[in-house]
Amino acid sequence: MKLLAVRRLLRIQRVVIRYRLDDLLFALPLPWFLRALRYALPWRWFPRKPLDLSRGARLRLALQDLGPIFIKFGQILSTRRDLLPEDIADELMKLQDRVPPFDSQVSVKLIEEQLGKKISEVFSRFDVEPLASASVAQVHAAQLKTGEEVVVKVIRPGLKPVIAQDLAWLFILARAAEKLSADARLLHPVDVVSDYEKTIYDELDLLREAANASQLKRNFDGSPLLYVPQVYWDWCRPKVLVMERIYGIQVTDLATLADQRTDMKMLAERGVEIFFTQVFRDSFFHADMHPGNIFVSTVNPWSPQYIAIDCGIVGSLTPEDQDYLARNLFAFFKRDYRRVAQLHIDSGWVPAETKLNEFEAAIRTVCEPIFEKPLKDISFGQVLMRLFQTARRFNMEVQPQLVLLQKTLLNIEGLGRQLYPDLDLWNTAQPFLERWMRERVSPKALLGNVHSQFEQIPHLANMARDLLERMSQPHALNPPPSWHRRRDDWFLRLLGTAHLAGGAVLAAGGPLNQLAYWPAGIMMAVGLYLVVRR
Repeated sequence: MKLLAVRRLLRIQRVVIRYRLDDLLFALPLPWFLRALRYALPWRWFPRKPLDLSRGARLRLALQDLGPIFIKFGQILSTRRDLLPEDIADELMKLQDRVPPFDSQVSVKLIEEQLGKKISEVFSRFDVEPLASASVAQVHAAQLKTGEEVVVKVIRPGLKPVIAQDLAWLFILARAAEKLSADARLLHPVDVVSDYEKTIYDELDLLREAANASQLKRNFDGSPLLYVPQVYWDWCRPKVLVMERIYGIQVTDLATLADQRTDMKMLAERGVEIFFTQVFRDSFFHADMHPGNIFVSTVNPWSPQYIAIDCGIVGSLTPEDQDYLARNLFAFFKRDYRRVAQLHIDSGWVPAETKLNEFEAAIRTVCEPIFEKPLKDISFGQVLMRLFQTARRFNMEVQPQLVLLQKTLLNIEGLGRQLYPDLDLWNTAQPFLERWMRERVSPKALLGNVHSQFEQIPHLANMARDLLERMSQPHALNPPPSWHRRRDDWFLRLLGTAHLAGGAVLAAGGPLNQLAYWPAGIMMAVGLYLVVRR
């Protein structure tokens, strides 16, 4: 791996030199020690011919040459026009679905190898010219023998070695950062890179993407908010995916959306609702929502519906993370900064010894200026800088399991800013969150929770029986100590009492082998305890 990492570093250096990216860097206002670095770079000691390319094109081509990890970084940047100059943002937009395709004959060969059949045996029509091409795969239009219009997605060849080299360098940098910087340790860079490693390798498995798409389609079945194309499982393989072809308008094609008189306000608000529905109702969210993967249906422009493709990256939250985030957001919308501060301390995101009043005041300073403002009037660059300063001051730790969610939030916020800059994010999101919180404590939800707890009783019964059988037959060479036997006698008396309550007879402190029969009283006692505790 070390040799691969060195080779990859040299490759990155060559790309930087070829596209003069160091010129772009040194054109920025940098500290003196970084400006002095230019004189230590050997390739800058000699005159170089100027490139007949704009700075945006140079950056795009460099990211393209460097492979999928760098392309995905460019895709995220392309949604943040508030943070980038217009010319660079326009060029990076091309990374969403206009990455140069690989050889079509190679594509056909890969598809036939995966399907185990000739193209002509599966499709009545297959377009050799790619319909779109991105960082990980390219897509061809086709028609099945049964008449359905489909798209065929095929993974680019030779990706794994490149990704492995990039990840090797990311791990090296992350470990070095953790060793050298206390601030970096709060960000858990190694854990973040580990999560990203899993995510990027999962994206190379198209069967996983097909399963994700099917789940997302089921979650929004019949919904006016979101449509997900159908997957044709008979023709899906690890490196080939066949799914329904959709016809829509790319979400960033504002001119076409305006021509069909799309309700842009409703479109933006539905985008927020889709995000919150995926995160809190389903705990299953599309985590690669750059504009190349999001379209708008041409049906009913006055009630616009999104269409989502490319479900290779999805995220989910544990019930604990869901609950924590919901309570944080709810307190945030209510401007209850003391509650936000207390939740951070209770969850361990900041040290327990943090002074609540000071932390509350810091959160208020960051958050208060952005309320009651539309997206166009909020400087998220300044907000992020203040958040970083606050995190550093109070030793706040980044949660690696939420990195995908944070990335998705950046995409959503960038899209909202383009679609409807006057969107009131707070008033749009708050009603949904309040409704979700009410539903969680509704009688129906509580009854379902009690029912799920009772369903665990047979499992707990089996566990208790196995435990008691092991206690009744200790290993001959390792008998339990006297204190353990005394504890067992006390525990047996307690169990005997519970068994009597269930109508059984068990002498207190009686022989252990009597416990091989399941006591119904224990089952009820444990079940009721779990329900009350829940």
